[in-house]
Amino acid sequence: MKKNIKAELSQNFAPGLVVFLVALPLCLGIALASGAPPLSGIISGIIGGLIVGFLSNSNVSVSGPAAGLSAIVLTAITDLGAFDIFLCAGIIAGLMQLILGFVKAGGIANYFPNSVIEGMLAGIGVIIIIQQIPVALGIGGYSDLFSNGIQSVHIGTLVITLISISILLIWERIAFLKKLKMLPGALVAVTVGILLNQFFVSTGSSLAISSNNLVKLPVLSSLGDISNLAIFPNFEGFLNPKVWTIGITIAIVASIETLLCIEASDRLDVYKRNTNTNTELKAQGIGNLLSSAIGGLPMTSVVVRSSANINAGAKSKTSSMIHGLLLLVCVLSIPVVLNMIPLATLAAVLLIVGYKLAKPATFEHFWHKGKYQFISFVVTLGAVVYFDLLTGVALGMAFSILILLFGNIKKGLEVSTEKGFGKYYNITLAEEVSFLNKASIKKRLLSLPENATVWINAKKSVYIHADILELIEDFANNRARERNITLKLSGFKDSVNINNDIDNDIITISHRRAI
Repeated sequence: MKKNIKAELSQNFAPGLVVFLVALPLCLGIALASGAPPLSGIISGIIGGLIVGFLSNSNVSVSGPAAGLSAIVLTAITDLGAFDIFLCAGIIAGLMQLILGFVKAGGIANYFPNSVIEGMLAGIGVIIIIQQIPVALGIGGYSDLFSNGIQSVHIGTLVITLISISILLIWERIAFLKKLKMLPGALVAVTVGILLNQFFVSTGSSLAISSNNLVKLPVLSSLGDISNLAIFPNFEGFLNPKVWTIGITIAIVASIETLLCIEASDRLDVYKRNTNTNTELKAQGIGNLLSSAIGGLPMTSVVVRSSANINAGAKSKTSSMIHGLLLLVCVLSIPVVLNMIPLATLAAVLLIVGYKLAKPATFEHFWHKGKYQFISFVVTLGAVVYFDLLTGVALGMAFSILILLFGNIKKGLEVSTEKGFGKYYNITLAEEVSFLNKASIKKRLLSLPENATVWINAKKSVYIHADILELIEDFANNRARERNITLKLSGFKDSVNINNDIDNDIITISHRRAI
């Protein structure tokens, strides 16, 4: 038993440490973007790691505050006027997710095509790269680069970024170093980044990185400061109808994001294990309940942290729990040391993660799968980058459905011409012939020449919509007679009665139901 615990910890400590290093600035950054207290992001990360990590049956996904929710949270806090009122909406969202889990709504994830999921992942990768380039260069934003050119780049920040990236790449490519699970490349990069910047500071060098570009955590002088910094729900918020609307909105968005991220994480998992999505929704619901109850932001399963976890070699959900524990311990014990970490080093870690999510090989893979798969992938990617995650996925799904409908319309029938028999056409109906095929079938029938012989064969068909049967009946009794077309019908199931009145050549197709 002790050996199993030791092996579990040794296998998952390094990935947990890497995720902790990635999650730490994200928790703070998302809290800032959401207009919430900095500690609320950390609380969400701790609950996401320890509680959701324990309750979830996902082996590799990591939960915490999500960038996809930040716009909703910011608008909600501004609208409600107080963060403690907003926390009530988080509790409602958690309860809603619990209900969704119990009614087994997690199966919706199975209806997203791979091109959309991979497009979402690549889009997130591109966003990460776009967001982290200014941090890696030490500039305020792209506007600085465009207006001042290369002079706006902080050389010290760039040096630390390049050294950090080099360390991470070397650790991945040299087998001996890669096996040092207790000494991951990210930890080495962070340590070197801290030491190098402290050297710049101590020597008074212009290469020293300012405090604005270092990690910023609240420093607690005692455990009693936690209660002073934390904000708890104002339960009067439950009487506000807006709070319920916001809570339901967060529940829907957070659940969809979580299901998509779980699907993506399972695809990235080296061992190809499957997660019970209904269990995941319940775990997320409990996590959001607890997080909001003690002043934390809403959470989801997050692709950035999950992919960093997988890339670091995580074997089980223990790594997620370790990341949550490290957040808790370090925030309480060594915030001063953590506040020495250059954001440039963390940007280097994220740039590697972003590249792996949007690597050229993925584009090549979908290019070879066909133009429709590739376009669906690119549409999702572009929309995720330009709009947001949910809009991108929605547009990707809409395009995939249009392609499906278009393909279904085209596949309603097969037409062959028999040589040696004059104008003889064999029209074989597809297995599924719906009303969507009506236009293509009608167009083909109306294009038949005069004096032709046409055989409509339904032997493959399992289902034929009533509109199609009426179309064939109308063609037989009108167009075919006008153009002297001989029509033969075969293969129709017993549920369709086909009567051919020999005296007046009138064909009647009656049916109890569409077959």
